[in-house]
Formats: sequence, structure tokens, C-alpha cells
Amino acid sequence: MKYDVVIVGGGAAGSVLASRLAEDPNTSVLLLEAGPDYPDPANLPDEIKFGGTRYAESPDSEHNWALRGTITEEQGEIHVAQGRVIGGGSSINGQAMQRGFSEDFDAWSALGNDEWSYTKILPYFRKTERDLDIRDDYHGTDGPMPVRRRQSGAWSDIQKAFHEACISEGFSVCEDTNGADPSGVGVSPSNNVDGIRMSAAMTYLNPMRHRLNLTVRGSVAVRRVLFNGLKAVGVEVESGGEVFTIEADRVVLCAGAIKSPHLLMLSGIGPKDQLQEFGIPQVHELSGVGQHLWNHLSSNVVFKVKDGVTVSGETDGVHFCLHYTSEGSSEANDMLLRTNSVVDEREEKVPGVRTKYATDGIPPEQVARISCTLGLPDGSGYVRLASTDPGVQPSFNYQYLQNANDTKRVREGVRMAVKLLESDAYKHVVDHRINPKDDILAKDDSLDLWIRQNVGTARHVSGTCRMGPDSDPTAVVDQRCKVKGVEKLWVVDASIMPRVPRSGGAHATVLMIAERAVDWVAQG
Repeated sequence: MKYDVVIVGGGAAGSVLASRLAEDPNTSVLLLEAGPDYPDPANLPDEIKFGGTRYAESPDSEHNWALRGTITEEQGEIHVAQGRVIGGGSSINGQAMQRGFSEDFDAWSALGNDEWSYTKILPYFRKTERDLDIRDDYHGTDGPMPVRRRQSGAWSDIQKAFHEACISEGFSVCEDTNGADPSGVGVSPSNNVDGIRMSAAMTYLNPMRHRLNLTVRGSVAVRRVLFNGLKAVGVEVESGGEVFTIEADRVVLCAGAIKSPHLLMLSGIGPKDQLQEFGIPQVHELSGVGQHLWNHLSSNVVFKVKDGVTVSGETDGVHFCLHYTSEGSSEANDMLLRTNSVVDEREEKVPGVRTKYATDGIPPEQVARISCTLGLPDGSGYVRLASTDPGVQPSFNYQYLQNANDTKRVREGVRMAVKLLESDAYKHVVDHRINPKDDILAKDDSLDLWIRQNVGTARHVSGTCRMGPDSDPTAVVDQRCKVKGVEKLWVVDASIMPRVPRSGGAHATVLMIAERAVDWVAQG
């Protein structure tokens, strides 16, 4: 059977795109996901269903690609969690629904992508969401994805202290971090409702599964895109140990910022030298495939709490975030601070994964952290081929902290977190700071080394198939997400971002990207 559209990857973008395209009964849509599919929400495993658990991020989880990538020279390769399940990252993430800021999208537009200015993309943010708290021109009220920030549960002691400390240091209170001005301390918006993770698969895809023109197949690994000359005509897939060919009028890669460039290169689209090194016949040379790997990075100030202090709080308790501008930065709100526990918050539901922080032998239940996130890094990394075997992951390197300005801002962020921790707001909460030690904090060089040794990463990988005009030699797709130089092939996911948005998450922006691209793919 030949489909009108084949979508590769059933994550956030793929779920949105498949559901929207299937609204046209005359368009046949096939959605392929390498991980398991759960069409019946009643059969969702607890690690996917419950939003307070981090078990799905474990290398042992069947819902995680469990990739290995280099973060810094000091740390070498580390485990990188990426969703391998229907819903993708939206099925294993922390449910942050923080949008990118208006400045991010106007910057994309300034690079030659005028379809992505803030005024043009705001309607698509609104289209994605059903905001349960705010009704104004910035927020949608009837979209598939619920967004909430006014949780009903009690504030944990560490959240109370963080909020008070930020205010005492002169930061403003932000009522809406997705509004016109996200500056200051406010509640992180979330797509968790009553403890349940509202993934794109649950909110977008499931309500459309009854449509006869929509087919969803889990446990199907796409090996490569098939071409007739410079025209995409289908995909080669593997399922149950057998290899099949699927024909399509249009092919859309929604496999994420690691897998989408990987598939392009395996299919003969990418840097000439890499294709030649692995003997892959070149369909079309695009030197930017796999370049500009963006991701948020975080360093953590870890502390022991006093006896009797609540760390995790209630499942429905608030989680605060602070957006602020680093010293001397020309980019507003390029930094983000948050506080939380270091252990799974729902161990009674799912076996918890103890996050690997040095706790000096202190029980993790008595330890908390303030995370310092660089929301708008200047440095980027790359994704490269490692084998012609589609089952072998590509090599990738974030190249964190190789940019001097990135190092400076993270260093200042750690010291800002320490300053908050030492404020009066924390005097009834903190027993002592575990890391970094005073001697490390005292000197820039020692602190920089400690950060490189301990910095962590998010799942917000992006940029590896960046969009841009023809004047951009590293652009992979045009601003309508169509792969340059070939026909009938699109990339619609976080990989098209020219730069990662300055926020605590990428999920909301990915949903918007998919909504934005629907009409372009539909038009062919």
C-alpha cells in the first residue's frame, strides 16, 4: 500500500503532525515509531503514566534509546535519555510547558526565517494548548494540550525557601512565565494533570486513532529514506526481524535532533566527507546535517536539608523557576534557576532512579539542589555517523563549555545559586552545602573545572537540521521545513531550530513547530 504521508517518529512532533494531517479524510497517514505503542491509555506502564517518576529515563527502561554521547572532555561519554516510545520525549519528560521567549523567535526570523517571527508563531502556541489558568491573548483555551501552573498541593519547604530567597534578592514575581515578560520568579507551567503525564500521544494522537485514514505502528525501526533521483518515494523499515519497503507520496522525519540527522546521512543526504567515509551513495550534499547541536546545560548546587524539612512535597505542589539576565549579557533572561529533590518523587508507584549527585554519604531523601541552567548557550556540538548499520547509534558531542561566554555565565549562575542558598530565606531549611565546596568556589579556575566535571544535560537537543535561507551554507531545511535540494521530504522536530530557545524546556516549542508545519506538509 502507498500512503500519502509517512511520518517517521511518534514523538511530540510526529503525534501532532499525524493527528492534524489525518483530519483530512482524503489523506492517508502512516505514523511509524521505533518504540512500543500503547493505543489504550489503560495499558500505559506506570513509568510513562505517572508524571513524578524518572524511571523511564533509566538506561534500563525499554522506553529510552539510552544513547551515549560526549558532554565534556572531563566527563567523556555519558548516558543521554531520549524517548523510545509513542509520544517520544513527551512520554518520559519532566512535563515543563515553558515556551521559548518572544526574542527567540524574532531572532529566528532575523536569520532569514520570517515565517517564524513571534507574531506569526503565537497563534500556533495558542492552538496547541488548553490553558487551565489564564485566559488572554497569549494563551489558548481549546487546544489538545492542558497547561497549568496553579497547582493545588502544599509548597514543599525547599520551594518556599527558593521563592522567598529570589524575592529577597530583588527579583520580581512573574505571574505568567509564558506571557509577555517571563522575567523573575514564577511557577513553571506543566502538562501534568492530577499526577498524570499528558503526553502528545495521549492528547493529540489517541483521540484520532479511530480514523480509518490514520495508521499507527509501533516497534518499527526506519532504516533509511528511499529516493528516485532527488525525490523521496518511501522508507525502508525493519520490524520483527524483517525488512520492508513502504511507499509514500511525502516523507516527514520527526525523529528528533539525534535520529533525524542520522537518518538523513544513512539515506545519502549530509556532509560529503562523512558519506564517503562510510561508503554511502550520495543523494544530495548538505554539509549542515548534524551540525549545530544545541542543548541546555545545568550545574547543580547540592545541599543537605535540616531534619524535618520537606524535600519532595506533594505531587501537585508548585515548582518555581527564576528567569534572569546574567551579568553583562546582551540576551535577556538567558539564565534559569530551579530547585528540587534528587530522588524520584513517586517511589511508591515506580522504582525510583537515584540521580547521581555526590551526597557525601547523606541519604538522598535528605538532599536537595538548586539547578543552574544556561538557557541560551553560544556553543554547540555535532552528530556524526559511526556506522552504516542503522541499529548503531551515531556519535555525538555537545562540546559543552568550550565557549568562554558559556563558562562565564554558568560560573556566575552557580555563585548566584549559592548566594540564594546563603540568604535568610534558607536558614531554617539548609543544614549545609554539600557541593561545590568553599575552596572550589573561591577561584574561577577551580570552579570552572568542577563545573566541567559535573555539568549535566537536558533532553532539549536541537539544531542539527537547522532551517535557514539559501544564503546560509549550513541550513538543511527551508523555513517551511522542506529538505533543501530534494523533493517530497520534510523534517519537523526540534532539529530545525536555528538556536535552542531560552527556556526550561523544549516540549511546548516542538508542539508549536509541528502545528506550524501542518499546512506546508499538507500542501506537498
